[in-house]
Amino acid sequence: MERNLTQIALFAALIAALGLIPKFTLPLGVPITGQSLGIMLAGTVLGAKRGALAVILFLALVALGLPLLAGGRGGLGVFSGVTAGFLFGWVVAAYVTGLLAEMWASKGGWITPAMAAAIGGILVLYPIGIVGMYLKLDATLLGLTKSMYAFIPGDLIKCVLAGLITQGLRKARPGLVAG
Repeated sequence: MERNLTQIALFAALIAALGLIPKFTLPLGVPITGQSLGIMLAGTVLGAKRGALAVILFLALVALGLPLLAGGRGGLGVFSGVTAGFLFGWVVAAYVTGLLAEMWASKGGWITPAMAAAIGGILVLYPIGIVGMYLKLDATLLGLTKSMYAFIPGDLIKCVLAGLITQGLRKARPGLVAG
């Protein structure tokens, strides 16, 4: 129990720390940050349940007002802004990433956690985030979807990093990685 709580707290802290990486904000107000890598790693390393719990803990701290999001944002207001769909989607993304990473743990070295991260962190997360933007902006779903193309190269790099880091942890500390 203590080990699980410690890992959940550490990954919530990792997600927060990755928000300190300088960000670049696209015209729609959606920042490019390192925090999505933390979401992917929470899933690939901790698995579905603990990964999602790490994200929930992180978001609870943000809701309490801690300035943990990229750019030093925090508080309840961020959950009603343009990026709110992505914040809520992070929980689902970490869970799906973790579920796939657990299912594929015995296969493919770094490629399978990278694929799990791509499915959870892009194919699952983007639609949730896009719907959230759609509810806040005067734009079409197609236009918003096209606006996400700019994020794909960076997120694919994060998927590869998540796969490589997860595989490295699996080799260095076999009991650490879920699955």
